[in-house]
Amino acid sequence: MRQSLAAFAASDAASIPLHAIAAETLNDWLDSQPERVRTWLDAVGFRAAAGETVAVPDAAGGLSMAVFGLGAGKARARGRMALGAARGKLPLGTYHLAGGFDPDDLSEQLLGWLLAGYRFDRFRRHGQPESDLPMLKAPPGADARRIEILAAAEWLTRDLINTPASQMGPEELETAVLALAEEFDAQVSVTYDDDLLHENFPLIHAVGRASDRMPRLLDLRWGAEGPRVTLVGKGVCFDTGGLDIKPAASMGLMKKDMGGAATVLGLALMIMALDWKVRLRVLIPAVENAISGSAMRPGDIVTARNGLTVEINNTDAEGRLVLADALALAAEEAPDALICMATLTGAARVALGPDLPPFYTDDEDLALALMDGARIEADPLWRMPFHEPYEAMIEPGIADLDNAPGGGMAGSITAALFLRRFVGDSQRFAHFDIYGWQPKDAPGRPKGGVSQAARAILWALPEVLGPEIAGLDETP
Repeated sequence: MRQSLAAFAASDAASIPLHAIAAETLNDWLDSQPERVRTWLDAVGFRAAAGETVAVPDAAGGLSMAVFGLGAGKARARGRMALGAARGKLPLGTYHLAGGFDPDDLSEQLLGWLLAGYRFDRFRRHGQPESDLPMLKAPPGADARRIEILAAAEWLTRDLINTPASQMGPEELETAVLALAEEFDAQVSVTYDDDLLHENFPLIHAVGRASDRMPRLLDLRWGAEGPRVTLVGKGVCFDTGGLDIKPAASMGLMKKDMGGAATVLGLALMIMALDWKVRLRVLIPAVENAISGSAMRPGDIVTARNGLTVEINNTDAEGRLVLADALALAAEEAPDALICMATLTGAARVALGPDLPPFYTDDEDLALALMDGARIEADPLWRMPFHEPYEAMIEPGIADLDNAPGGGMAGSITAALFLRRFVGDSQRFAHFDIYGWQPKDAPGRPKGGVSQAARAILWALPEVLGPEIAGLDETP
């Protein structure tokens, strides 16, 4: 991880003022500036359009300030982490914010600045040097440490998703979990023996047995006091679709099918780095859905860890299978909060697109907290229903459950209903059907792997489990 680009400049560093300006206030701001500044900005045609960035020279030809446009009206409202757009356009140097941002949006903008420093150039012979981006001093009153932790977590998630499957199989994902555990003095147990998996986690075994890269269940624990918080992340390191093989166009991004695992690891990093008073558990079923003579077949029936039988009607609906066994294990402890994250269905993308993941929960307090967290942390989410009448769609008759109901309708909902069958009496259960990928460059979010929902969850958990878990004051 490139720590320098995920951190703010030293507070005592000499710095250049950076003004953020909305189009509606441009004229008033210009009236307060020296004629030299007004003349320069008029000459270059600065209109404070969203993302427009201009360096302003001083009388000696040096750099006196920089200005950054926030846009107007709807353009400004659509902006997210807008300050991230400025980082790649400014001359090298150290800057400080000279005003223009709403205090309520400041943390989001500062995080956008840090995240704009992310590059995945592990496989490039001539990667851009770390010093080739400007730095920013955190303004007074900003929680710089928290923002840097959020950026570090995003770094981890992006790196894991962006790494090609040839370099990120179940064993390499285990190595990443062990490295995170070592950093925070957590404990990890791994189940990968073929007989033990077959006996204790039969659905994980059924999905992963066709690959010569051994499937495994990764189990990280951290913390000795407080509520039990369990995170379950889908760790399908590559998904061919199995015998129901995907077309080439659908297989191209399947290195990201472990995006749920990558995201819960980023969320775990945040919780541990912030030293929350919780008993944290992270469960990751790490597999590769491959094709061989031992692959699971359409029509097979497998008995899950919790005793439910599942008819395999599509081998490409494998994510819910590995998650089911992990959720059943998690439910045996009845955690106070159980979070499931997975790049699970194309249906979620059809419904809401790549940037707005749906989530499912029966807990109204948790749902409200998540929606608030999504807004406050600029981490969009949308609640979808556990629609009870659709339960019949996941009951095939020949077995307790069907992993892939026919008809092509309500695919994200039926997947969520399937997973809910494995959480027992866990009251605060939420499932997130994330995409884990940024299709094109955006401020703070370059094209590639991306974390979704983790910051919203981080904000929401103290709301429902008590602010004391995060060391927060209980008074408003």
